Amino acid sequence: NGAVVGKDFFKDPGIHRTLMGDGVATIVAGLLGGPANTTYGENTGVLAVTKVYDPSILRIAACYAIILGLLGKFGVILQTIPAPVMGGVSIILFGMISAVGARTLVDAGLDFSNSRNLIIASLIFVFGIAVDNIVIWKTVSLSGLALAALAGVILNKVLPLDREVTINKKID
Repeated sequence: NGAVVGKDFFKDPGIHRTLMGDGVATIVAGLLGGPANTTYGENTGVLAVTKVYDPSILRIAACYAIILGLLGKFGVILQTIPAPVMGGVSIILFGMISAVGARTLVDAGLDFSNSRNLIIASLIFVFGIAVDNIVIWKTVSLSGLALAALAGVILNKVLPLDREVTINKKID
């Protein structure tokens, strides 16, 4: 979200407050029988599309969404939206999330001419997009997104940073 808005949210409000808010929201959702909170990706896409960054407006929109979510008739109205229209909205939303992620990597100066970085990024993209769910054991499964994150972390630790650095370390 910081890359879209142009603000460093690690400093203000701080990563500790952001994680605390997300954790509390997930606990409340769980106590009410809802799913775990998945805020960041969807918010990034909405912020990028609408260009509305004012927290007070976002709070008002959230209150409207909660109220409308409690009205069964509103849910029925939403179900009348044709599947191709919802599919188009989903493509734009998740496409924006992917594009913002790629822009963040470019802005961070990630060198894609380095084979190591290219391999890690390509496997993360493929696993995240192409893999649905891998059943590990009975009711335990691993989503493509979880597999992508896991592959990224492992490959980042396993693949050598630079061939010259690796060769010099072996010589020493």
